[in-house]
Amino acid sequence: MLTFPTGAPVFSAGEAANAIYAVRRGIVEVLSPDGDKVCHRPGELFSYQDIVWSDGHYRNQAVARTPVEVLRLDRLRFLNLLHNHPTLAIHLIAQQHDRLREQRTSGTCCY
Repeated sequence: MLTFPTGAPVFSAGEAANAIYAVRRGIVEVLSPDGDKVCHRPGELFSYQDIVWSDGHYRNQAVARTPVEVLRLDRLRFLNLLHNHPTLAIHLIAQQHDRLREQRTSGTCCY
């Protein structure tokens, strides 16, 4: 488990994407180069898109908006987890769907 104080980067755009993260406590805000913001709260996974569909680098920046605790799961373990528990993919799709709806509805990140 990793802990970050408010304002600390969890990862930055351009860094090697070698892990996904799950929020255990606090709020993590993921900022895209276009200025889009998505907040992740306890129980939510983030950055999985970068290790599955990208060129191996984080496209976004993740910042602790409150003191946070996150769990880090390396790429190989995540892919093995998906292979052994395919229903996790359904959970991730549902999470992404909720995020897209939130962005479309509000256009902002609500705390």
